[in-house]
Amino acid sequence: MISHLKEMKPILRIQTVVLKEMQSFMVGRGFVQLLPIVTSKFTDPLAPDPGSSVTFTPSFEYYSQKLVITQSMILHKQLSLIAADKIFIFSPNVRLEKSERGKTGRACFWIYTDGLWNGICEDERCNGFSRRFNNLCNQKVKEECKEELDLLGRELKVPSKPFKVYRSSEVLEKYGSDDALSEKEKDPFWIIDIKREFYDKEDEEHPGHYLNYDLILPEIWRSLSGGEREYKYERIMEKMKELEKEGRDYSSYKNYLEVAKMGLLKPSAGGGIGVERLLRFLTGKRHIRDVQLFPRIPGEEVVF
Repeated sequence: MISHLKEMKPILRIQTVVLKEMQSFMVGRGFVQLLPIVTSKFTDPLAPDPGSSVTFTPSFEYYSQKLVITQSMILHKQLSLIAADKIFIFSPNVRLEKSERGKTGRACFWIYTDGLWNGICEDERCNGFSRRFNNLCNQKVKEECKEELDLLGRELKVPSKPFKVYRSSEVLEKYGSDDALSEKEKDPFWIIDIKREFYDKEDEEHPGHYLNYDLILPEIWRSLSGGEREYKYERIMEKMKELEKEGRDYSSYKNYLEVAKMGLLKPSAGGGIGVERLLRFLTGKRHIRDVQLFPRIPGEEVVF
């Protein structure tokens, strides 16, 4: 515990530089910052998806309303674009995961910086995010945190670019999982075209293909996740009905669906970066607990 605390000082300094650079990047490009939404009537429906690591979504009664703890602000981001063109948030994502996840070292996707913008900007897809990632590693962390990296014994290698791009079907066919591929690759890489939730936009000209992307870090796993969002009411309803056959319950999404039915949702795209997973990559730490001052690991006792 004491040795862990000693290393936290340089790690927290690196984290501060990362957060400052993320905010500066967004503000400098016209994004406005929102405060996080911690409770809501609905959230990203990660459970009871059998493919998810989330065990259940915490809920409680408050003044005769059933509210849930926000697992991500994906749907709130969509709604916020009615008021602003480009937004970002530093948001906690409370996900109660299976205890097996604690053994992987990558559990607890707690904080991530989220950006979303109106319309579809090609430059902000994989290539734009790749450049941003390299600039963060090279120009900021390596320059401003040399002393901290030395204290941690970390020689930060700036990844070569452009990053490789794999289709999800290709990864499953050739490697079995993105885990296996992340152990093989030495640099970050993209996985695109992933079938996920109702909000992930399907290519209308090529049904069965999804306009989304994940950035996978070597030995770390997924660090950035994003894509274009479904905004047409009919398409959203069609996908919800398909997923309801698998036991999903979307009854709490009534207000969100009303906004979609009114045609107020706009074409949009974005992505979120897991700050603590990114910090693991930058500092070379083996487990997510090593970069958390107050760890929250599935299956482990919470000390503080």
